[in-house]
Amino acid sequence: MRVLVTGAAGYLGHAVVAALAERGHEPVAFVRDAAKAPRQAAATAVGDVEDPASLREAVPGIDGVCHLAARARVRESLADPLPYWRTNVNGTLNLLEALTDRDAPASLVLASTAAVYGTPAAQPISEGAPIAPTNPYGATKAAADLAAANVAATGRLGAISLRAFNIAGAVDDHPDRDFTRLIPKVLAVQAGLAEELGVNGDGTAVRDFVHVADMAHAFVLAIEACRPGLWRAYNVGSGRETSINDVLAAAEQITGRPVRIKRNPPANEPGMLLADSRRIREELGWQAPNSDLSQILSDGWKALTSSYAAPE
Repeated sequence: MRVLVTGAAGYLGHAVVAALAERGHEPVAFVRDAAKAPRQAAATAVGDVEDPASLREAVPGIDGVCHLAARARVRESLADPLPYWRTNVNGTLNLLEALTDRDAPASLVLASTAAVYGTPAAQPISEGAPIAPTNPYGATKAAADLAAANVAATGRLGAISLRAFNIAGAVDDHPDRDFTRLIPKVLAVQAGLAEELGVNGDGTAVRDFVHVADMAHAFVLAIEACRPGLWRAYNVGSGRETSINDVLAAAEQITGRPVRIKRNPPANEPGMLLADSRRIREELGWQAPNSDLSQILSDGWKALTSSYAAPE
């Protein structure tokens, strides 16, 4: 398949392009700067999801799209929500219009998020959990999912939404440079790129981490599984319970130095967010062989220190 990857220059985009190429597909990197296209891309299309004309120019000859381009910072979305609605919702609508303005139905896989569920009491979280986002980021992703589902119901495309939990690790020595996320921030502290890690409360909050390589493989399986007229949501997480303290201990073991932390008062955040990924395992055959915490941190550390010189 010839697959357009929006957001191909990003952290997850690099991994998805590499996974598609390894599977024998032809990934086309849709990027704002051609110089930032992943080396595994079979071709490059320059554009922006907020520019409908650039999307219309990019989709001819495309069999499917992995739609990753988005704004994805929860706290930022609370402080300034409108850019999130413009990029995550309008950008998706622009893509849907470009895909439906053609003769043959296309396949579409959306990078969605567990944030669409908010903070449900019942854990682990299945796809049957109510959609109840608690921030603009989650709300815009839920809206994008619904738009894709509505268009798929017309038969003009087949769509799958992959609702990721916490993606971490690295592929092809390409680190996650978003230090607002827990594991990248821990590794940045260890590499001397950040002063300290703020830990809310006692560090016992539990999260579900999935290796970016396993997440990328989910996109490959999903683009191959799309069928015209159908939309399906899949949760993507390892199902492993990992506390903040577990991350700190593993990081110290891998990097060989203590993590400098600042203890903050407990925050108003859920004690546990865990994925029920049985649907994607059973229906698409997805597995998470790389999502052991030690491998996630080791791969992330290797990628980060190959990009930045770590202190002795």
